[in-house]
Amino acid sequence: MFVKKSQRGFTMIELLVVLVILGLMAGFIGPRVLGKGETAKVGTTKTQLKALKSALQTYKLDVGEYPSTQEGLQALNSSPESSKAKQNWQGPYLDGKVPQDGWGNPFQYRREAHGQEDITLISLGADGKPGGEGLDADLTLGD
Repeated sequence: MFVKKSQRGFTMIELLVVLVILGLMAGFIGPRVLGKGETAKVGTTKTQLKALKSALQTYKLDVGEYPSTQEGLQALNSSPESSKAKQNWQGPYLDGKVPQDGWGNPFQYRREAHGQEDITLISLGADGKPGGEGLDADLTLGD
């Protein structure tokens, strides 16, 4: 004796309706979720800028001046060549290597002497180029 089982599957129209609904949901939800990741990179980069500034201030307390533009942020991890810095350097001032910004680009460092020494730390933003708006805008932290 054979019992016939009824087999029921999805029709092509039902599958297309489900795919359209999933596509619409992805279109509305996707950009919001992806946007949060980019915003988090901005926050991470601002935190890294503050940590680098703190390390540079500790360096200055030990050595008496900030690293030159040529010495750069690498002076926080290895003793610079100038005799004054080499004599008083107590680093490394960072745990590990010099961090990159939230988008994987190196931070820009510049020291300028205008009466008192000023330093500038810059992240070039998501596009890695000077200027820009929104997520491409530069993030700057000066002394």
